[in-house]
Amino acid sequence: MMMAKDAEERLNSATDVLHDMMNANDRGIPQDLINKSQCVVIVPGMKKGAFIVGAKYGKGFVMCRRPSGTGWTAPASIRVEGGSVGFQIGGSEQDVILLVMSHSGMEKLLKDQFTLGGEGTVSAGPLGRDASAQTDAMMRAEMLSYSRSRGVFAGISLQGATLRQDEDANRELYGRTISNKEVLNEDVKAPAAAAQLEALMNKTSMRKDR
Repeated sequence: MMMAKDAEERLNSATDVLHDMMNANDRGIPQDLINKSQCVVIVPGMKKGAFIVGAKYGKGFVMCRRPSGTGWTAPASIRVEGGSVGFQIGGSEQDVILLVMSHSGMEKLLKDQFTLGGEGTVSAGPLGRDASAQTDAMMRAEMLSYSRSRGVFAGISLQGATLRQDEDANRELYGRTISNKEVLNEDVKAPAAAAQLEALMNKTSMRKDR
């Protein structure tokens, strides 16, 4: 099934994006923020529309911590559309990672869709090994966003972007109709195609830093 293969390839791409962004030394995502995050959203290859001014579109996955705080859930499929996504000059696509820092942010992810900046506060995330010196205002954001374009990592504005569950991709991966709320709230077994991403997430941050 071609579409299922596409979803599996996106899982592999998401794994590569997370690996590269976590190993970018002083220009990567701070480890202490990963440790404190409630959920992680990964959108590999988010595209800028060539013919529609301001149009952006991407497909990716979200994983959240299990209620025990140890380990991560299976990946749920999402779509990101629109918003004032700042693309670097000359770039037509970029990889995006969104850290969800609070339980209230996680609750929004369980909805069929929500808009960043409207229903959920989002800020461009800081880079470096340690984010402890960042401003209180940034640290109060429910979500922190990052991008990679042409090998360069940066914080990114996702104001106005809409996140919605991708029912078709979930059906392709899990072989049945399943909602993001079920995947992220229940003990759903991850598909075999997600094994590498699941292992990397657990290696990156097994337990929430309380």
